[in-house]
Amino acid sequence: MNTKIALFPGSFDPFTKGHLDIVERGSTLFDQIIIGIGNNSSKQRYISIEIMKEKIEQTFRHNPKVKVMVFEGLTSLFAKQIGANFLIRGLRNTTDFEYENTIAQVNNYLNDELETVFLITHPEHAYISSTIVREILRFGGNVDKFLPYKL
Repeated sequence: MNTKIALFPGSFDPFTKGHLDIVERGSTLFDQIIIGIGNNSSKQRYISIEIMKEKIEQTFRHNPKVKVMVFEGLTSLFAKQIGANFLIRGLRNTTDFEYENTIAQVNNYLNDELETVFLITHPEHAYISSTIVREILRFGGNVDKFLPYKL
């Protein structure tokens, strides 16, 4: 029997309750989910990769299906390296779909064994974005409502 391994890639700067929702729901569909924190050396992160990896690992410490890894380079190649044949992507709205659809097609071109699975974000999380959470953090606001852990 083939193990269904899914990669959930992103910068996760920070990892939000919306992301948590996608991983929890994805873990009912797949045998293993690898949360891949993409390291883009040309981008300045707000929260360090080391801290974010630790926070996400703590969040899923009781779920043996979930593993957290850091990667650099193309998502499609990383998926191949770790044996993932599925990518999970969360969609909040049609704008997300347009963007993610294009990326899914390119990923499939680069790795034709890779299938992208879109999960629609639950309405109570649809307004949450890492960009907005970072902006709130920059100005000293409280983001506890948006994150599944304490910063």
